[in-house]
Amino acid sequence: MNKSADSALAEHPQARGLPRQPAYSEEARSYDRRTGAFQAYRQAIVEALPVRPGQVVLDVGCGTGLCCGMLVEKVGARGGVVGIEESPEMAAIARERVAREGWPNVTIVQSGAQDAQIAVTADAALFCAVHDILQSPDALQNVMNHLRPQAQIAAGGGKWADPWLVAVNMQARILHAPYVRSFEGFDRPWHHLEPLIEDVQLRELAFGSGYVMTGRSRRCGF
Repeated sequence: MNKSADSALAEHPQARGLPRQPAYSEEARSYDRRTGAFQAYRQAIVEALPVRPGQVVLDVGCGTGLCCGMLVEKVGARGGVVGIEESPEMAAIARERVAREGWPNVTIVQSGAQDAQIAVTADAALFCAVHDILQSPDALQNVMNHLRPQAQIAAGGGKWADPWLVAVNMQARILHAPYVRSFEGFDRPWHHLEPLIEDVQLRELAFGSGYVMTGRSRRCGF
């Protein structure tokens, strides 16, 4: 993965009452093309999620479904993928992808993560480049309430590098700005998620401007 791909991850709006960015509404049809160079990074985050055939995964903030195919390969025909996406435009494209690829075990739920009605208890959750969702404790709690104890979790996206890496952080800001509603928490994007999981492993990428974090939901609830 090159530095540009690592530091330019697409993310999703989550805060209530604020307009969605054009990247997720009127520009949704060009999203795949504009973020195509970042697919290798998405693949790295999906690969970090240790799920087995037959399991069910929540793809939180699934966007246009760019991670769904990789997840389907992991869970197989007996497993399932539930994508959760706030943007109606992005969810519609994800459903088109599901129909086009013929994935009968993929369901797209069009809803904010904090309000999503999730009809399963899942074995794993993926948070791929969804900074704004990770800043919402309500969204995280709703997802965690629909996971089995010890469910596998992988999260990844962009972050600020060390302050002295001025050029890296300038590039990160420019590349993330169309996709991030707020840069609040961008120094440690996982800080709301970390207390909810155990066996945390964190790996930084791209001079610290990207990360992959894995862990498991806690045994005794939240």
